[in-house]
Amino acid sequence: MSEFWAASGITPDLIQAGRGARRALTEVLREAVRTGNLAPGTRLPSSRQLATDLGLARNTVADVYADLVAEGWFTARRGSGTLVADRMITWPILACSAAEPSGDPRHDLIPGSPDLAAFPRAAWLKATRRVLTAAPDDVFGYGDPRGRPELRAALADHLARARGVYVSPEHILICAGISHGLQILSRVLAGRGARNIAVESYGLDRHWGLLAAAGLKTLPLPLDIHGTDPVPPVGTDAVLLTPAHQFPVGTMLQRDRRTAVVDWARQTGGLVLEDDYDGEFRFDRQSVGALQGLDPNCVVYLGTASMTLGPALRLAWMALPSRLAEEAVATKGQIDSCEAVSQLTMAEFITSGAYGHHVRAARRRYRDRRDALVTALALHAPKAQVIGTAAGLHTVLGLPVGTEQQVLQSTARQGLKMVGLSRYRHERSLSPMADGLVVGYGVPSDAAWPQALSALMQVLS
Repeated sequence: MSEFWAASGITPDLIQAGRGARRALTEVLREAVRTGNLAPGTRLPSSRQLATDLGLARNTVADVYADLVAEGWFTARRGSGTLVADRMITWPILACSAAEPSGDPRHDLIPGSPDLAAFPRAAWLKATRRVLTAAPDDVFGYGDPRGRPELRAALADHLARARGVYVSPEHILICAGISHGLQILSRVLAGRGARNIAVESYGLDRHWGLLAAAGLKTLPLPLDIHGTDPVPPVGTDAVLLTPAHQFPVGTMLQRDRRTAVVDWARQTGGLVLEDDYDGEFRFDRQSVGALQGLDPNCVVYLGTASMTLGPALRLAWMALPSRLAEEAVATKGQIDSCEAVSQLTMAEFITSGAYGHHVRAARRRYRDRRDALVTALALHAPKAQVIGTAAGLHTVLGLPVGTEQQVLQSTARQGLKMVGLSRYRHERSLSPMADGLVVGYGVPSDAAWPQALSALMQVLS
């Protein structure tokens, strides 16, 4: 065991028993692999042995191992123990400081938005007052097109801790939503001569439209029982994925497929665009780290405050490979188009801990709604196929073939604003799924959710 500690560069005093032990151990082990202190093929101590050395519960260590296997850092085979994945590389750490129903629906169950009634108005106002009191004069000028340095520094630190994203503040670009970020990236790719971009068979047509507007052809990827097969065909220049929680199907990209698409990008010079639209909301365990952490040189990470706080803030960000940073800034323009005071407030919100507190509270609230939905389905529609309940603010209910439109008409009569799964299918989808109903449980307020759920159960019973 002493050989493991000596080789890894990890000291047991870095991990202390307590509520944060799991996250701390995950970060320390991930960092040891990333920096090369734990070399490819290194055998990890058994979960029992490591738990004993650290004074932790064995389940805590086992969960950490499982998380890092899922992210692609470790491999595990029966009889062989847990090993550092032999395909991992290291890099120097950068400096961080549907046709919608007509009428007037009573309940909105369209996915893609959080509970706006839960916006933390008082905490946001306090943060705004603090930053305005201390704001430098230049905050009222045109600003750096990359975004406020305070927010980029705060995001670099937050994303490393919360999502396993490794990026220098200088390579973060603030944008007005993920769609804005994709618009910038599509122009950069087209300017580099790209012609084809692979996309998931189910997704947002507005994103595909932005890519098409830049002259890029979207090629839908195959879909099977394990989710999207992300390795694109020959001639593809980039691939757009939602790996943490596929939108709208809800699957998580499998470990082997995570590593395969990163290997593809590294070998071909292609680019992976990672849309992490709701990566903060995982309910069954700690969120799986971002794909970007496997290789920041070939993955662009896109994140947003739209799902955690609200889309009206128009705050999103891209963590860019260094080779793309200057082109993306030039493409965005010479003036920061994102309102500076909101950026400063967001930076204060993150660094003060208010953002983390809000996200944890929101995660509990949405998990309770998910649980209520699953319980109600078991009682009223026990034969319903439920997909994608482990994370996010929506789930998919499988429907018998040919019944999707009929069910949507019934939900409209119950005052529910909803969409079917077919609304998100790419027109050239290689693997069309059966009919389904996409249930977004983020929008209704806490008071309205029970009524919305009751109305839905009347349709499905």
